[in-house]
Amino acid sequence: MADAAEGGAMRRGRNETEEERADRMWQELIQEVRVAQMGVQILFGFLLTVVFTEKYDDLSGTDQTIYLVTVVLGACATGALIGPVSLHRLVSGRRVKPQAVQLASRLTLLGLVLLLATTTSSLLLILRVATHDGFVPYLVAGVVAWYLLCWFVLPLWTRYRYTSR
Repeated sequence: MADAAEGGAMRRGRNETEEERADRMWQELIQEVRVAQMGVQILFGFLLTVVFTEKYDDLSGTDQTIYLVTVVLGACATGALIGPVSLHRLVSGRRVKPQAVQLASRLTLLGLVLLLATTTSSLLLILRVATHDGFVPYLVAGVVAWYLLCWFVLPLWTRYRYTSR
């Protein structure tokens, strides 16, 4: 992976122009966004139907508030994860792909954080309705810790551990 550069110094990475790198990064980002979009769209679609069920009227005021917060978080996550597609369409051909990739990457990360919040509040609501037990917050906290480990801690650890300085 290391190429010999001028003067005998070693250089890491690909031998690509800024535009080639932006093209490659855009393709990688779009593949990642497709996975997250599918998850958030299925979850959001399910959430939209809950209010039309008979069970909704039986929810406590607290549970209805959790539901409303969850729906808003799902809508925001959906917007952030679809944002890169709109961004690409509106700036395509304007010679700003490196900047578009950077902004789309930030939108995707924000979308993942919002998806985490949506999933957390969905799980909280479902477990509160299903069990009415005091262990629910602990169970939800455990699942959130698992998501944080899988989605953020391990990737950041890998980035820190294996990125040369």
